[in-house]
Amino acid sequence: MNRSSISNSGFVILLVLLAGLLQGCSGGPDANSELPYLGERQVVQRESGGQQVADTVYHRIPDFAFINQDSQVVTSLTLQDKVYVTDFFFTTCPTICPKMKSQMLRVYEAFKDEPQLVLLSHTIDPAHDTVAVLRDYAERLQVSSDKWHFVTGEKDSIYDIALQYMVTAQEDQEEPGGFVHSGAFVLVDQNRHVRGIYDGTDPAQVDKLIRDIPALLDSNKKKKKKQDADTQ
Repeated sequence: MNRSSISNSGFVILLVLLAGLLQGCSGGPDANSELPYLGERQVVQRESGGQQVADTVYHRIPDFAFINQDSQVVTSLTLQDKVYVTDFFFTTCPTICPKMKSQMLRVYEAFKDEPQLVLLSHTIDPAHDTVAVLRDYAERLQVSSDKWHFVTGEKDSIYDIALQYMVTAQEDQEEPGGFVHSGAFVLVDQNRHVRGIYDGTDPAQVDKLIRDIPALLDSNKKKKKKQDADTQ
């Protein structure tokens, strides 16, 4: 077993333990989705009705800006109020990436007519994976660019945002292809909170992802319905 496989195995074990610890957590803007919140939480004090009450602040993916296969800037505002699934890959990957993309295609096909669900794939090899390369890659997969963004950008920015999603992405000349990265698919809600991390090479895990997504979409629709009602 190579170091990448060992790293991924340890990562999956950590996530299982983390998910178990957080499964009983409630509160937050999407508590009705019945999905846990992954990542750091902080209890803060806020004023309500003239009294100080404890509130929980969940880790939120920071603002970002990358370039997609159509040379369009994709930012956190592009995905505002949407649920999205994100991953990290590179087009010349000789190991897990083809399997990941075949599984992400399943997610794409399941929700291609759902406007509130978007896919976001980051290359970890921006030197090779130019906009033109990503466009060709997307065309070969026959996917719509407004549904599935393949993005590139500054290497450090890509690796930094991977840490925010709690996944591995870095250069490693000892690994096949010169990079090491997690095979995870990360499910993010409309408030940029990580709500699930799934092994993108395991069809059973992707089945679970496909089953979990509607919970966040339903929560999204309920939130929008309430907002519309409040403005009337």
